[in-house]
Amino acid sequence: MSADPKQRAEQARRVLQIESAAIGDLIERIDDNFERACQLALACRGRIVVTGMGKSGHVAGKIAATLASTGSPAFFLHPGEASHGDLGMITADDVVLAISYSGETSELITILPLIARLGAPLISMTGNPDSTLARRANAHLNVHVNEEACPLNLAPTASTTATLAYGAALAVALLDSRAFTAEDFARSHPGGSLGKRLLLRVEDIMHKDQDVPVVGITASLSSALLEMSAKGLGMAIVADNDGALAGVFTDGDLRRLIDRNLDLRNISIRDAMTKRSHTIAPDALAADAVRLMDQHAITALPVVDSTRQIVGALNIHDLFRAGVM
Repeated sequence: MSADPKQRAEQARRVLQIESAAIGDLIERIDDNFERACQLALACRGRIVVTGMGKSGHVAGKIAATLASTGSPAFFLHPGEASHGDLGMITADDVVLAISYSGETSELITILPLIARLGAPLISMTGNPDSTLARRANAHLNVHVNEEACPLNLAPTASTTATLAYGAALAVALLDSRAFTAEDFARSHPGGSLGKRLLLRVEDIMHKDQDVPVVGITASLSSALLEMSAKGLGMAIVADNDGALAGVFTDGDLRRLIDRNLDLRNISIRDAMTKRSHTIAPDALAADAVRLMDQHAITALPVVDSTRQIVGALNIHDLFRAGVM
C-alpha cells in the first residue's frame, strides 16, 4: 500500500484524464442511431423504461431520474425483478432503454423476447455494437471506452461515466425538442430553490384577513402604532372609506416623525402616512416581491388586487421562511 500523497494525487489525475477522454470520444458518436433514439423517445406515448444490472443499474436509475425531471416521463425497472412479475410495468406505449456495457447481461437478454412481444421499441446502450443487446435494439448508443480508469482495467469507472454522460446528452436533446422551460422544470422540483422562485405566489405566503395590519384613513397615529405592534409586520396599511389602499405607515415613517420632534399624540394617520406606496398583486411571483423589496430597500408590501382593494400583507420574513430568499 502506497503512503505517498504525490502518488495518490497523480493517480487521481490519471483517472480524471481517462474519464475525460472517454466522454470526449462520445462526441463523434452522435449519429443516426442517436437521432433514431431521440425519435423513438419523442414518439413515446407512455414512459421511458430504463433498465440495467449492477453498476449499469445504478447509472440507469440516474438516467431515468434525469429524463423524468427534464420532460421525458421515465422510471427505472430492475431487470432481475422484471422476470418475476415486474415486466407488467412495461406497456406497448412505452420505450425501453436497456443499459449493459457488455451487451450480454443475462437478466436483460432473458426479457428481450418479452419486450419484443409487447411491441415496445428498444433502445440499447452498450460498449459492444456487435453484442446481442445492440443487435436486437431499434437504436443502439455506443458507449465503448478504450480503457477503464481502474488500474486493473476491471472495475467499471470510465465506462459508467461515459454511459451517464451519454444519458445526459439524450435527456437534454429531448428537453430541447420538447421546448421544455424553466417553469416546467420547476414543476418537477417544487421543493427546490428553483421551484420556489418560479412557482410560489404572493398569495401562497401573504398574511390575510385578521392578520393584515389595516387602519382606516380617519384613524389616529396612535391607533396605527398599536395595529403595527399587534400584527408585527413593520407597517400599517391605510384604507380609504371604500377599503382601497390609501397609503402605508412604516417603521421608517415613524423614525422620520420622531426626528422632527412632533407631538405624535395629535397626529392623524392621514397626515403621517406615505401615500404613494409600493404594492404587489396576490398572483405575482414571490420572487418578484423579493426583487421589489431589494430595488426599493423596503421590508414590507401591501398586497392589493386590480382595483387597489387590500387583500393581504407581506414582509421580508415571510419570504425568508418560504425559502425564496
